[in-house]
Amino acid sequence: MTERSPTRVVRVRKLVDGAPQDLVDSVSQELPIALKYGGTAFTVSLATPCNLEDFAHGFTLSEGLVSKPEEILSVRISHAANSAEIDIAVPFERQLAILKVRRNLPARSACGLCGYESLNDVVRATSRVAEGVRVSEAALLAAVKNLSTWQPINARTGSVHAAAWVHPEDGIALVREDVGRHNALDKAIGALARQRVAFNSGFLLLTSRASFEMVQKAATVGITFIAAISAPTALAIQQAADSGITLIGFARPHQYVVYSDSAGRLQ
Repeated sequence: MTERSPTRVVRVRKLVDGAPQDLVDSVSQELPIALKYGGTAFTVSLATPCNLEDFAHGFTLSEGLVSKPEEILSVRISHAANSAEIDIAVPFERQLAILKVRRNLPARSACGLCGYESLNDVVRATSRVAEGVRVSEAALLAAVKNLSTWQPINARTGSVHAAAWVHPEDGIALVREDVGRHNALDKAIGALARQRVAFNSGFLLLTSRASFEMVQKAATVGITFIAAISAPTALAIQQAADSGITLIGFARPHQYVVYSDSAGRLQ
């Protein structure tokens, strides 16, 4: 299966001090991606049409639709002219449970909660995470400094988010990009699951703000440490504290803010 390009070239007119220039520019693709389980429609997300198998695995895990990667039996992806469809096979008992989760509104790239019908669907109970890794200040700041070199789509378009997975001793191991911050995180989670990487063996570095649903997705799969380039929300901080997650915000090459670290993971 050939993936769609994450970018498209368009003709533009650029004006500098009133002087026009006719140029070509790269822009990020943003297409509706339909997710189905056993042929039954579940939700639609606007996403960058690359790493879609990672997206399927990560979304299914981070939304708690299955409890372990082995329950994702297969992923089938089909492309249309301006959309894509992902059909995910799960065990029968999981399929029955998924059918009870009503998500009948299309999701948007800017929102990870569109379509949920009840408060219980939004604020899911999550277990406290395991002990996890210890992260030195030097490792954290080095990852922040190097992150932009791992973002090829953003380098071309300037319009996508990234979720990076960092090993404390070895630096950035993988990055996934998407127009939606939730999608980028799901793609990273899916890539880790497909590579059989333990979710408590490294830490997340996000180019976006650390909102509640981002922390909840991480907690659902057992990620123990999150650093975000932007700010967290109050509900995200509470979720991190309740789950035992270390949460860092405003991460820059020379500074950061610690919002939650009851386990003392930041060294």
